[in-house]
Amino acid sequence: MSHSPADSLAWRKSTYSGPENNCVEVAGLPGGAKAIRDSKDPARGYLRVTASQWTALLDMVE
Repeated sequence: MSHSPADSLAWRKSTYSGPENNCVEVAGLPGGAKAIRDSKDPARGYLRVTASQWTALLDMVE
């Protein structure tokens, strides 16, 4: 099995998530950027967002 850079990231999901594993996971990247992926299919890769994009997203969902 090959490993991708995403394998070494510290992924986390909301404590509000249920055991079904239908969640968005987030991992920190250098410079405050974030990696976002679907926990149902982590092999599909992740979306990289800048620190300011992450902040804007959080501001919209609060």
